[in-house]
Amino acid sequence: MQKKSLIIIDVQNDYFPTGAFPLADTDKTLAAIELAIEKAHSGNIPVVIVQHVAEHEAGEAPFFNPGTIGADLHSRILELAPEAPIIIKHYADSFVNTSLADTLEQLEVNELILCGMMTQNCITHTALSRDADRYSSVTVLTDATTTVSPLLHAIALHALSTRVSLGTVETSL
Repeated sequence: MQKKSLIIIDVQNDYFPTGAFPLADTDKTLAAIELAIEKAHSGNIPVVIVQHVAEHEAGEAPFFNPGTIGADLHSRILELAPEAPIIIKHYADSFVNTSLADTLEQLEVNELILCGMMTQNCITHTALSRDADRYSSVTVLTDATTTVSPLLHAIALHALSTRVSLGTVETSL
């Protein structure tokens, strides 16, 4: 039996207009992610949240520093998915040195649906992770991801298109 999980990556305050590194189209992307969470809940699809926190030992980072409001997950995500496990990561690939694989194994997941922030970085690295190869499919929600510009978002999605499935909230959940 196929069991999907919605993985929400780095929807954190620093990526929004008042944050340290604002991205393009964050309001529209957040609304799509909220819809994805609602559809996941209605379809009994587990939701897992990934949060990037800069490594304190490496010194202060441009954003996502530990203990800052900017590193916090967006409150609307937490409100919609209060029971979702939160995986802390320090690298672009959400599997590297995290409990993500173990969490997905406990949930008996074999299909990944990814959404969130920094299409060309954390979404891409997670989608193409060698750990993602163990899943029967990986889908990136094109309407529930964003980055610094629409052009860079489109370039990253095109690059991913030969390796993973691309879908929307409506077609993939």
